[in-house]
Amino acid sequence: MNFGWKTEEADAHAIMDAAHERGINFFDTADIYYWGENRGRTEEIIGNWFAKGGGRRQQTVLATKLYEPMGEWPNEGRLSALHIRRGLDASLKRLKTDHSDLYQFHHIDRSTPWHDIWEAIDVAIRQGKVIYVCSSNFAGWNIAQAQAAASQKNMPGLISEQSIYNLLTRIVELEVLPAAHHYGLGVLPWSPLNGGLLGGVLRNEATGKRRLEGKAADTLKQFRPQIQQYEQFAARLGREPGDVALAWLLHQPAVTAPIVGPRTVGQLEAAIRARCPVG
Repeated sequence: MNFGWKTEEADAHAIMDAAHERGINFFDTADIYYWGENRGRTEEIIGNWFAKGGGRRQQTVLATKLYEPMGEWPNEGRLSALHIRRGLDASLKRLKTDHSDLYQFHHIDRSTPWHDIWEAIDVAIRQGKVIYVCSSNFAGWNIAQAQAAASQKNMPGLISEQSIYNLLTRIVELEVLPAAHHYGLGVLPWSPLNGGLLGGVLRNEATGKRRLEGKAADTLKQFRPQIQQYEQFAARLGREPGDVALAWLLHQPAVTAPIVGPRTVGQLEAAIRARCPVG
């Protein structure tokens, strides 16, 4: 997500090369990333990296998403059959590849019937443009709806769910994780450090390295005592707070792989200390 927005293209390519060198091969992105007028730019950066050759695409499990509006007109967003067809083709063009290994619904679409969604996906799979289909930010009952509709069409349905999940945000434990377990879905947590709040934010604040703004600052104000105790706990362990948070996620039975968003190679190395895949 950071590529193009917070990380220049050359640095993004260096991060992906470093990930491959260390055996990390799952990369997660979305059509909307870099947002606003530059939406799609992150996919382009990854596509340019694939175009360098050297087996980069063949060695990568690629996941992208659709839902968010890519334009101002109807069918330029959400999960209509037309947008799935057009959005998928546009993503593959930007990514310079002929298929997406995982194609993820970025959010639930309450206005499009599941029959239409699965019909469009079935066509994409038959065309070889998509291998597996996944969800992101779904509620447990949304997963159940999707799987029931897929079963009616004799399709395998969703194979993974990508949700926010970390030590501070655990609401998915109520229904999403049980639903994923019941239907055999992998779980790919995003924001494993809760926007940096679990990465030593108080220590960084004290040393002037980073000051939070907006929603993150409000969350820090609300949970400052808990985060302070957490950082003290990590210090007693002799570990970095971020390493502890990632290691905790890796040891949750429902979790397949946490997704981290390094802006630098150094941040990638920090994630590797917890043996965490990169996205």
